[in-house]
Amino acid sequence: MARKYFGTDGVRGRVGESPLTVDFALRLASAAARVLAPQGGTVLIGKDTRLSGYMFESALEAGFVAAGVNVMLIGPLPTPGIAYMTRRFGCRFGVVISASHNLYDDNGIKFFDAEGGKLSDEDEERIEAELDNPPVTRHSRGLGRASRVDRSRQHYQDFCVSTLPAGLTLEGMKIVIDCANGAGYKVAPRILADLGADIVPIGCSPNGRNINDGCGSTASDLLQLTVPGVRAQVGIALDGDGDRLVMVDHLGRMVDGDQLLYVLASARREAGTLQGPVVGTVMSNLGLEIALREQGIDFRRAAVGDRYVMAQMRESGSVLGGETSGHILTLDKTTTGDAIVAALQVLAVMRQTGRSLAELSAGMAKLPQVMINVKVGRRFDPMSVPAVVQVVERVQAGLGNQGRVVLRASGTEPVIRVMIEAEEEQQARDSANEIATAVRAAGP
Repeated sequence: MARKYFGTDGVRGRVGESPLTVDFALRLASAAARVLAPQGGTVLIGKDTRLSGYMFESALEAGFVAAGVNVMLIGPLPTPGIAYMTRRFGCRFGVVISASHNLYDDNGIKFFDAEGGKLSDEDEERIEAELDNPPVTRHSRGLGRASRVDRSRQHYQDFCVSTLPAGLTLEGMKIVIDCANGAGYKVAPRILADLGADIVPIGCSPNGRNINDGCGSTASDLLQLTVPGVRAQVGIALDGDGDRLVMVDHLGRMVDGDQLLYVLASARREAGTLQGPVVGTVMSNLGLEIALREQGIDFRRAAVGDRYVMAQMRESGSVLGGETSGHILTLDKTTTGDAIVAALQVLAVMRQTGRSLAELSAGMAKLPQVMINVKVGRRFDPMSVPAVVQVVERVQAGLGNQGRVVLRASGTEPVIRVMIEAEEEQQARDSANEIATAVRAAGP
């Protein structure tokens, strides 16, 4: 069946507009309880720092408790931390209230299964089918209970540290950490400090409205100025829910998800611990594929979205994959994309090799890549429009084998993404503008 509410990463939208309303959250909780915990059980609810998170937390809590499901409220914690704690607590499933890298006036609701993985398409479809039914309210004897477990986030911090080689510390390292005023603002600085690093925190003062606002992985300018300004060895930027990572080298240059994958894959190959191919997406820079090929490392592309990267990794026996945006999956360490865990793996490579991030990433030459996000009234498949297809075919013919065209609808917002890769940046920019113009003309 066609899904009405669930996108590639749960339900997401503007707060106060359908479907991101209190009424919907209550119905969603009741529907999820009937599908995922028909005999009761426990659900863990976590969130990022958006003002609307309190509202949706209360609505979800009411819906679950009324349906006979016990609720554990863990408060602000990175999305991967909620996945981990769902598994650790033995919950039937987990819920995250977050719109990831979006600004505060958006929010979203997504689910993890008992193993800390994303729900299957089938489970999401079953939940959607239940949404037309009114919320369930059991008699008093059958109601669930709610409790707060905020202090248990120390378990997640300990887990992150456990992914490092035994005995490795960060003593002597000066690190700037930007938490996007989001879910990682408590745990990420504490983890680094506990490992002995001298930390300089930015983006760690959330007020409910400043999440992802000029900070974090989607806006690294301040981090790029701060790292060389305070003479730090490296900078780390998370997004609002702590599952995306970009880093900054000591020279103030941003190191994106493709380059971080290259660093980790090269280190694992050298250590003999790399299993299977490295998995990227159709948006991954061609330079990553070329650099890995030169080392004899197989590289495969999945559709955009960490769930599709995950599916390709499981199918191919891979332990390392990710996206340009900074979703890094290290399945030999954890079950989902985790920015803190990924950052620790990069820091470990720096400590073990004695090399800077600039040196480690220098082996990958990025091809010029231009992305234009075309806002549309509603999502549609641009390649179903003949006029757009004609322009795309003409541009691709002009690029030949030395460039790529990727055109796709975002799974989380009404945007058509136009990406061009070419040998020369101006050629990429001109080609992207040509296709973007065609998409705008075709959009609803």
